[in-house]
This record gives sequence, structure tokens and C-alpha cells, in this order.
Amino acid sequence: PAMSPAALLRALPLAALLLLLSPARAARQARRPNVVLILTDDQDVCLGGMTPLKKTNALIAQMGITFINAYVPSALCCPSRASILTGKYPHNHHVVNNTLEGNCSSKLWQKIQEPYTFPALLKAMCGYQTFFAGKYLNEYGAEDAGGVGHVPPGWSFWYALEKNSKYYNYTLSVNGKARRHGENYSVDYLTDVLANMSLDFLEYKSNFEPFFMMISTPAPHSPWTPAPQYMKSFQNVSAPRNSNFNIHGKNKHWLIRQAKTPMTNSSIQFLDDAYRKRWQTLLSVDDLIEKLVKKLEVNGELDNTYIFYTSDNGFHTGQFSLPIDKRQLYEFDIKVPLLVRGPGIKPNQTNKMLVANIDLGPTILDIAGYDLNKTQMDGMSLLPLLRGDKNVTWRSDFLVEYQGEGYNGSDPTCPGLGPGVTHCFPDCVCEDSYNNTYACVRTLSASWDLQYCEFDDREVFVEVYNLTADPHQINNIAKTIDQEILEKMNYRLMMLQSCSGATCRTPGVFDPGYRFDPRLMFSNHGLRARRFSAQSV
Repeated sequence: PAMSPAALLRALPLAALLLLLSPARAARQARRPNVVLILTDDQDVCLGGMTPLKKTNALIAQMGITFINAYVPSALCCPSRASILTGKYPHNHHVVNNTLEGNCSSKLWQKIQEPYTFPALLKAMCGYQTFFAGKYLNEYGAEDAGGVGHVPPGWSFWYALEKNSKYYNYTLSVNGKARRHGENYSVDYLTDVLANMSLDFLEYKSNFEPFFMMISTPAPHSPWTPAPQYMKSFQNVSAPRNSNFNIHGKNKHWLIRQAKTPMTNSSIQFLDDAYRKRWQTLLSVDDLIEKLVKKLEVNGELDNTYIFYTSDNGFHTGQFSLPIDKRQLYEFDIKVPLLVRGPGIKPNQTNKMLVANIDLGPTILDIAGYDLNKTQMDGMSLLPLLRGDKNVTWRSDFLVEYQGEGYNGSDPTCPGLGPGVTHCFPDCVCEDSYNNTYACVRTLSASWDLQYCEFDDREVFVEVYNLTADPHQINNIAKTIDQEILEKMNYRLMMLQSCSGATCRTPGVFDPGYRFDPRLMFSNHGLRARRFSAQSV
């Protein structure tokens, strides 16, 4: 016989009853936190990259925590973005540069890594609705890798830019269908389009599932096209003239030494102009943040939402006489902003712990309640740091690795430099080469602030910096530092370059639990040989 309504209500569990009586209230009470990740493109922190973002500072930094030692394991868009998505170092996700051959959004990446990204786990295992808007990976949409019809697993709503950052005249994949945009500011300016799509998602999404949003802006990447209302901003701003600006990079890898010093007036004018335009483009990101936070507040969702703000790599403008780019091992290229606000995070904090973008995936999965032991991620959850837990054991070092890009032929602008270089400026200063391939241990412990790097070139060139004494990395101390530290660093580098998952989180050279046996240097010599070859796909 059919149950009477009263009997039916008595038989229902309390949670279901609450849902029947007050769907919205019960859903809000039982819901896991929402997460928003804003990722800018090429935004430095060392050279004032956060200065123009007054609203972002007020709405995220002052309402939460600023990590002042946040880094990327590779100072280039595609490898760094792959590290965010997978929680892995480049030697484990095998994306080594911005090309299809370097595994950037390749068929291999789609098959082996994409199904296990943290958004895929959030959607499949944690019941999150997921939204992506903006630049994904530099080769996304390439015909050889499925075109814009390819929608990676893990995304409920997908609005991804075809290829690299642009502000106008681009194509978006809208859930797998191509949508072309022109050059009308009011409907096409990409940063604003991303803001509007994000607000639409927040308006029309389901209220019965938690959400994850990843908004990936073109700013402040080239071609640095500001919105019309910001074209006259920062007229008197120029690139910072800090102590490593426009000087010769003596005792450094040959690629740095080849930069012409002093730079030409035209180079300096060019980099100052680029610096100013980068700031102008960031003003639209600041507007996006303001709109987003206001919408979350109006929806009653701000208090239950974590907001992360970061960049895929740093940038340089004239350091060691390199005009503009990223890709190098120095602080200005590997250090990024990282701001977080959200439930349980006290306002206006700074944190000095050494964190990396491989930590974002584990952190967001941890927030969602997923068991991190089930993942293969190399990073660590930042949640204990966000909550302010006491006596947290944290890392003292991490790995930086990069595989240089170069052309087989000579660069047409600089035939005299021979084959293997790329990204050359008119006065033959080149920003990259095949043998600009390096790996570093970046150490930040109670007593040491150190960077140890080895190049995979004929010289096996080594660069070491004591950042306590030399924050701008002008003096390479490889020839004068204590030999024992050098040996330990060399061994630690080999260990990290073959690490995976938990072995990437073992004690560093200056940690109490560190074990060093010089005899292992020889038994592990095979590691050294395969160190860089493991990165080649």
C-alpha cells in the first residue's frame, strides 16, 4: 500500500527532510567550500607586478594571506600550467616547453595526464561543478591535437582560448564549439569577456553542488593591449632600475653573458613601454576581481568560497641586460604572487613558507575533502598553512627545471650566433637556446637562502647564489662555496630530479632529518645521466 505523507516524512532521514523543507538553506549548510582560482599570464612579483592591483590587494590580500615565497617549478607558461593542473613537477608530467613537440597540450598529454588533473578529480570524485574560462595551454586547439573540439575531462563548463594569449581577434572553444571574436572593445576584450562569463556562471549554475572556477586571464602577457579607458594610465612609470638592471651577467651561463651591455636606447625604450602596458592590462584584471567578489557577496557565497590569485611565471625587464621574457632561473622569473582568502583564513597575514604551484592541486582537493594519498601529486596541501595550524612541518627546498627551446637553423635576425638560439631581439640578444636547459634546488630554510643550479651543456655550468647576501643574484659563488655543500646540493638535485609523489617531499639538505651518504653519489651516478633525458618525451 502507498505510504501516507506523514509516514513518508517519518521514514525520511533528517538530511533529506531538511532538503525538502528548505532546499537552499540545507544545501548551504551541508555544502563543501567553493573554490575560485585566478591565474594571470606572465605576472611577476619581484619587479612590482602587483602594484597596479589596488582592488585585488584590498579584496584578497588584506582579507586573507599573502605567500611571499611562492614559486613555479618552470618559468614558462605551458610547463607551469601543467604543474598547476597535475600537481607534478615537469619531469613527471613531461610538458617541457610551449611546443606540441615539448608535450604542450599534445595527444600524449591528453591521454596520460589530463584524466588525472585536479579539476577532473573534483568533478568525478567530489561532485563539484567546474568552470574554466581563458587561456589553457599554449598549444590548446592545435589541429594536430584535436582542435578546439577537444574538451579536457573534468570541466562542466568550458570557455577556452585557442592557443596563446590575445586580447582581440581570437577564437574560444565554447564547450567544444568554436566561437570567433573580433576587435570591438565592448563585446570582445578578452579580460572583460572572461569577467562576464564568470558572472553568468555564478548567476545560472546549480545551487546544489559546490563549484570550482578557474579564470585564466591573458594579462599581462604580450601583446599587452590595454582596455581603451586605461591606455593613458601610468604615463610616468618605467621599469625598475634595481641593482641587476642593465648590467653584464658575469660568471653566468653563456646565454646571459651574450646579452649586450649596456642595452641600446631602443631596447630600454621598448622594455619601459612593455612594462607600462603590462600594468595597464592588469587594471582590467583588477576590475574582474572586484566584479567577481561582489557577485559572490550578493549570492551569499563569499564566506564559503576560497579565492586563490597567482601567475604562471614571473618576468624580467632589463635584468642582466635581457630586454624582456621569462624562462631564466632567477628570482624575477620563478617567483610569483600568491594570495588566498577564504573560510578560516585570518585577514592581513603574510606567510614565509616555501610554496610552489604544484601545491595548488593538492590544496584544492584537500579543501574538497579528497584523500590526497589517492593521488600521484608531488606538491603539498597548503590548507594547514591557510588555517594557521601550529607546528606544521614544511619543506625547505624544491626543484626548478627547464628544457631550453631553440631552432635547428640560425635565427634570421642573428645568423652570427649559429643554430640553436631563439627569441632573439634586433640587436642579437637571444632569450633562449637549446642548451638553456637547467635544473636547480631552491632552498629556503631557517639558516639558508640558497639556489644551486646545473646546466645540461658541454660545460656542465654551475650557478650558486646566496640570496641572504646577494638578493639580486649578481655574484655566482659556485667556485667559492664550501665543497661539502656543493656535493650535498648536487646529490639533492639528482634525488629531486628523479622524485615522484612522496619522494619529492623528503627532507632537504639543511633539514634535521636529512641523510647524506657520499658513497651514494657513485651508486646513483646513473641518475645524473638520465636526468635530462627523462624530460624528453
